[in-house]
Amino acid sequence: MQYYPLFVDTQGLSVLLVGAGEVASRKLDLLARTDAKIHVIAPDVASDIEAYVKQGRVSISRRSVNEDDIADYDLIYLATANETLNTQLAVLATQKGIWVNVVDNPKFCRFITPSIVDRGRLVVAISTAGAAPVFARTIRSRLETLLPNSLAPLFDYVASKRSEVQQKLTDGKDRRLFWERFFNLNQDRFDALTDSYYQQAFDSYTTRGEILLLDEATSANLLPIAVMPLLQKLDVVFSENDLDEQTNELLRRDASREALPLLSQISKQYEQGDRILLVASAEKIKQFKAHFPMAKHLRPGAI
Repeated sequence: MQYYPLFVDTQGLSVLLVGAGEVASRKLDLLARTDAKIHVIAPDVASDIEAYVKQGRVSISRRSVNEDDIADYDLIYLATANETLNTQLAVLATQKGIWVNVVDNPKFCRFITPSIVDRGRLVVAISTAGAAPVFARTIRSRLETLLPNSLAPLFDYVASKRSEVQQKLTDGKDRRLFWERFFNLNQDRFDALTDSYYQQAFDSYTTRGEILLLDEATSANLLPIAVMPLLQKLDVVFSENDLDEQTNELLRRDASREALPLLSQISKQYEQGDRILLVASAEKIKQFKAHFPMAKHLRPGAI
C-alpha cells in the first residue's frame, strides 16, 4: 500500500493553493467544503475562484509566487501552468516538512486527493494511487447511485444521539448491537419514522450468538459476496494456525484473534451472544459441524 488513507480534521488547518486557473478551481471546489483556512496566490484568477474570494471563503494574493511563500502552511497545493516551478516549490515544501500536492504529478506529491463521494458526515474516498484517476471516477459514479442523499441528514441525526446512547448503554458491545438494530430497521432513509426506529432499537438490541466455520484451505477470493457482511460483524476469530493475509483482510478489524480454545469455551461465548469464526483444517471443521449443528459453513459459492 503506497498511500495510506487518512481523514484529516480541517478545523484550524492552513492551506495554500498556488495557481488560480481551471485546474486550481477544481481543487478549490473541494477544499471550500472543509473548515480549512485557504489562501490563494496567483497573478490571474479564474471567475470561479473570484466567486470564493467575494464570498470571503478564501483570501488571495494577486501576484506571482516566490520561495518565501512556502512556509507556515499545513498543506500546499501547487497548480500553476509552469511544471518546472511546481516541482521546484514541491521540493522546497518537502524539505521544510510541509505536505505538498503537485497537480497531475504524483512523483512530487507527499499526499494525493482521492475521488470522493460526499454525503455530509459519510465520506467515501477512492484512490488508484495516481495510476488511473479515470477509473476512480467510474467507481465514484457507481457509488453515487448506491448511496442516497438521505444519508447526510441521517448521519447528522445519528451524531446527535450518540451521547444519549452512550449514557443508556455503557457496554461497547451493547452499543454496537443497538446501532446494528437501528440501521436494520431504518435502512438508509431519513423520514418521520426514523425517530420511531431509534426508540424501537432500545427495546431489543441484543442478538443471538453465531458460529461460522471456514476450512483454512479455502481461498478467501472464492467466498461468496453474501459472506462479507457476516465477517464484518465478528467478535472473535479462533484459528488453528495463523490466518493468511487475504482471509485476515476480510475480517472485522476489531475482532479479537485467538488460538482454538476448548469446545466448552466456544459454547460459552456463543451463549453470551458472541459472533465467532472458527478457521481450521478440514478434519477439525467436520468435528465442529457435528458439535455445533447451528453453525454456518462458509464455502466457495455457498454459506
